[in-house]
Amino acid sequence: MNIRKFIALVLFCVCVYSKTNAAIVDTALTHSAAMHKDIKAVVVKPADYTAGKRFPVLYLLHGFSGSYSDWIKKVPAIADMADTYHVIIVCPDGNFASWYFDSVENRDFKYETYIASELVSWIDTHYNTINNRSKRAITGLSMGGHGALFIAFKHQNVFGAAGSMSGLVDLRPFPDSFGIEQVLGKYSEHPERWEQNSIVNMIYLLKSNALALTFDCGYDDFLFHENESLHQKLLERNIAHDFTVRPGAHSWTYWGNSITYQMLFFNRFFNNILPK
Repeated sequence: MNIRKFIALVLFCVCVYSKTNAAIVDTALTHSAAMHKDIKAVVVKPADYTAGKRFPVLYLLHGFSGSYSDWIKKVPAIADMADTYHVIIVCPDGNFASWYFDSVENRDFKYETYIASELVSWIDTHYNTINNRSKRAITGLSMGGHGALFIAFKHQNVFGAAGSMSGLVDLRPFPDSFGIEQVLGKYSEHPERWEQNSIVNMIYLLKSNALALTFDCGYDDFLFHENESLHQKLLERNIAHDFTVRPGAHSWTYWGNSITYQMLFFNRFFNNILPK
């Protein structure tokens, strides 16, 4: 075989390998007994997913008015991240405006129970996961950023790390927006619900180094000041966390960039190399 043919053969093999050695994107039909319905989720498995290996899991939540398919459609690079970091990524459906609550107004909305209990159990049963909080993280954008922190704060026995991208971490400034009143009731009638369920008022649930935290927000985002306030409150309580401010607004351009950095953080968490 001459050198040209040898090089051509090598290049052909590399091309075939690169096409086959890629993440596998499933659309899973999960079930919620609490809500009496099936719910779709995107599950991204790394290329080296095999029966003999187990993997950490990142739960990635969508925002207000979104759906389970948002992340893989808007940021298809998350499939590459699953490969790079050898992690399963799960993108569940949180409804149009569930805010990931077990709603007191709408008994059909039990999304805290679904994400924190039913979905985690379903994923651990159907995929080769490492069933341990030290290998399980959750993050999301906007409504999903709030949902990720809300669920992680309340279920630290389930999740060992949590994040938020442009999260709506204080619900109170938005009493007439984003369908929040449909799950919490009107702010004017039930202010205590809005107080108790805003992330900025839930940090009392945290103990130092109990939950690995990372969150960020664009400087031009309309939620920037609420996120900066959360950062200051965490500092006052001496709660370790990463808080990042970058140029950018409330957009997929920002979130597509943000997830690349959060994946680095979660990879360090999964590999137990975050600073103590």
